[in-house]
Amino acid sequence: MSRAPRARLLTILRPVVIVGLAVVSAVGLTSLGGESAPVAATPTSSPTSSPTSSPTSPPSRRPSGESSTVAPAQKVAPAPKVASSPPARPTLPGGRLRVFDGNRFLVAYYGTAGSGALGVLGEVLPEQMQGRLARAAAPFAGHGRPVQNVYELIVTIADRHPGKDGDYNHDLSRQAVQGYIDAAHRHGALLLLDIQPGKADFLTVAKRWAWALRDPWVGLALDPEWRMALGGVPGRRLGTVGAGEVNRVSAWLSRLVAQERLPEKVFMLSQFRRSMIVHPERIVRRPGLASVLHVDGYGTPRQKRSTYAAVARPGQFTMGFKLFYDEDVPRMGARAVLQLRPQVRLVSFQ
Repeated sequence: MSRAPRARLLTILRPVVIVGLAVVSAVGLTSLGGESAPVAATPTSSPTSSPTSSPTSPPSRRPSGESSTVAPAQKVAPAPKVASSPPARPTLPGGRLRVFDGNRFLVAYYGTAGSGALGVLGEVLPEQMQGRLARAAAPFAGHGRPVQNVYELIVTIADRHPGKDGDYNHDLSRQAVQGYIDAAHRHGALLLLDIQPGKADFLTVAKRWAWALRDPWVGLALDPEWRMALGGVPGRRLGTVGAGEVNRVSAWLSRLVAQERLPEKVFMLSQFRRSMIVHPERIVRRPGLASVLHVDGYGTPRQKRSTYAAVARPGQFTMGFKLFYDEDVPRMGARAVLQLRPQVRLVSFQ
């Protein structure tokens, strides 16, 4: 073929080739398996296209009369905020907020975990102890006088040796105390943490038990017999505490009750001689605490009545009374205790 016809043929075929390439680019290539493999649409330039030209998009298919303008997304109004109510305030067994509401009479078993040496509470496991306590408490119940069971657990025990901290005391394990908290909740009982501080002060020791006192059913008992504020060794001389130290503990515990929105707690002091509490008239009653003066000491009924009359302070405290299974001879019964004046509202058995 001559050069002139050949040039004319190329001039005729070039637009056809360019158009063919554009079609292939738009519809995609056919794979070897026969399926169409989509190819990203990219601008196809030709020798005659302008540098600023862009590929033409295929016309969209819309129903007749439909606008090509995309409607703006509608704004959705946020859901109204619902004010969350504060959590319900915890209550004492039976749903009450105050310890002695409903003319309740408290009956406690006293001792420590895993041993009967310090009291009846630890002679058996909590499940067996609960049955014994229920039987001991039953005679104190009466018409309009329901009984509330209490576990009085010695959690800090005074020692005759200084120990590694030099404070003449040691604590029960957290696991042991938690076991009694759990048992109290199973049986609808209150738990009193009894503290024998040795040469430590009551507030320092009480704060070690803050984790347990956050439980709404757990109260606190201070035993000045074992507070060696004037020196000496626990068990070799009688301890004593001043009103100022008692007030510092009650102020701390009252704040804890308020901060945690807890129901009222038992706050108990034990005494069987006047010398055990210095200036008891200066002890302050605190909100959130049911203050109890627990008259301790063993002996004959006559001796016990005499001790009770000598130390009772009904104007400041709700009154409590202790009964000893072995040392009280004979032991006073429920009727004799209920006849005491000022009136007793808490009894513990040791």
